[in-house]
Amino acid sequence: MSTVTSLAEQGKTLLNDVFGYPEFRGEQAAIVNHVAAGGDALVLMPTGGGKSLCYQIPALLRPGTAVVVSPLIALMHDQVAALRELGINAAYLNSSLGAAEARAVERAFLAGELKLLYVAPERLLTERFLELLTRACIALFAIDEAHCVSQWGHDFRPEYLGLNVLHERFPRVPRIALTATADALTRQEIVTRLDLATARVFIASFDRPNIRYRIEEKHDGARQLRAFLDEHAGEAGIVYCGSRRKVEAVAASLAAAGLPALPYHAGLAADTRRRHQDRFLREEGLVMVATIAFGMGIDKPDVRFVAHLDLPGSIEGYYQETGRAGRDGLPAEAWMLWGAGDVAAQRRFIDASAAEDGFKRVAHAKLDALLALVETAGCRRQALLAYFGEASPPCGNCDNCLDPPRLWDASEPARKVLSAVYRTGQRFGAGHVIDVLLGRDTDNVRAWGHHNLSVFGIGGELDERRWRSLLRQLLLRGYLATDYAAHGGLKLTAAARPLLRGEQGFMLRETAGHPPRVNPARRAPTRPVAGAEALFERLRAWRRQLANDKGVPAYVILHDSTLRAIADARPANLDALSAVPGIGARKLEAYGAAILEIIAQAGFTPPA
Repeated sequence: MSTVTSLAEQGKTLLNDVFGYPEFRGEQAAIVNHVAAGGDALVLMPTGGGKSLCYQIPALLRPGTAVVVSPLIALMHDQVAALRELGINAAYLNSSLGAAEARAVERAFLAGELKLLYVAPERLLTERFLELLTRACIALFAIDEAHCVSQWGHDFRPEYLGLNVLHERFPRVPRIALTATADALTRQEIVTRLDLATARVFIASFDRPNIRYRIEEKHDGARQLRAFLDEHAGEAGIVYCGSRRKVEAVAASLAAAGLPALPYHAGLAADTRRRHQDRFLREEGLVMVATIAFGMGIDKPDVRFVAHLDLPGSIEGYYQETGRAGRDGLPAEAWMLWGAGDVAAQRRFIDASAAEDGFKRVAHAKLDALLALVETAGCRRQALLAYFGEASPPCGNCDNCLDPPRLWDASEPARKVLSAVYRTGQRFGAGHVIDVLLGRDTDNVRAWGHHNLSVFGIGGELDERRWRSLLRQLLLRGYLATDYAAHGGLKLTAAARPLLRGEQGFMLRETAGHPPRVNPARRAPTRPVAGAEALFERLRAWRRQLANDKGVPAYVILHDSTLRAIADARPANLDALSAVPGIGARKLEAYGAAILEIIAQAGFTPPA
């Protein structure tokens, strides 16, 4: 029997016996085998896709301790608590520990008593900790939230730039870098900065089919938000705002209306932020109103919605933030409001930054890609996945699929844009192309002689705003491409030829002058088995009390999806309960009798 086969069988046994899942999903098995055998890996897997298992199981298979680099204290605490619930000896080293506690963890680490040790990048990069690593047996290094290394990204952390020291000092220890969000540009930066050139790259589907995407134009934000929250009464969710002031105002308004809402932003005192985050993780039905300072590494699986009251800066940011909904695989919703003022604010923010021109060009291009998603008349999910290089059919579960918008024939204006891009040499950005179309006799237009082109001034039927929208859609649908290496110039793709020749049409969303559309109805939940909902609530109440007694979030005990599966199956004995996904040997031993007693006391019998 080969080593790889042996590792595969051992990994599957651990998955079932320890974590309670009978089968790996997607690329998980291949990743576990590769890393457990000593290979480096870069893993892109959506939030809720099971990234943690990709290093936790190899950590159990390999001798020594897996050192996990994590940027957030709260995430470390929750993951360590969840591992200990499974009977796995894990610990963390961060600023929340006193000196004596930290020394105890270090002694356990050096003695080989830990299977996983979580540490912040700042601590890992100290000479003292690096020296500590040389005296320990290291199973592997896992770099979580690896997109933080990218200076092009939305979550850049300067300390991540120093993590290539792991490869330099410990070249024989396998490394696995993991992220839920990275376009091609960010992936290349992760590979370069973490010295992962020889690593195997695993890219799982970015699709989160349980999330419904809805985007609306902003006309009365406060009223629109209240209507949306009414649809999610009693559910936990996150409301993102673009400024600290707006966070405070929205949270106060919701609290005054009787909703359990808390503010979170970097301007609050550290203890207040920590208290609010702990409440959100441990209590049910709370709404966190926050800036993007909140959310990365939040493991709460039962977040039922993420709302954006202002436009994010990029699709990566939007995807990362909306991905915090529905980690348990149950139906969830991503809802966003946007307006022209949001676009202007984002552009001002980019232009006012001290970044170099190349960074600003990329930032504007990323914002344009997000606007294309906002303006698209097609399937939102299809457009979102296309940004990450993934093809998919229309989803049937976004606002555009459920309630298709009105369209207008933009074929002739689209041909004019393509002609202008071609005749100006396929080297200029959107602003210059629009200047030519609108016949603006600017210094740049005249310097290049573009005032003499046949396309100069042929675009009077649209204003600049609509030309920009059309250009974004041509980029989104693949008729144009941005050449980042050539200062962001636009180029025609092969797909543009049939459109230019008149063999294809081009339809655009019609928005101006039309009233807002009626919000599509939320997807009807799967019809519960008779009596299952009442049993589910009894199980939640038991779990809530147990979590309070242990001082851990409820989902560390059991996920909602596991409780729902129990409520539907109503197992009559421990063997039947062990077949429920999420019930491993440790949890069966710890909670099996109590769960069966709740089922019996409720008078439920297994469904026919």
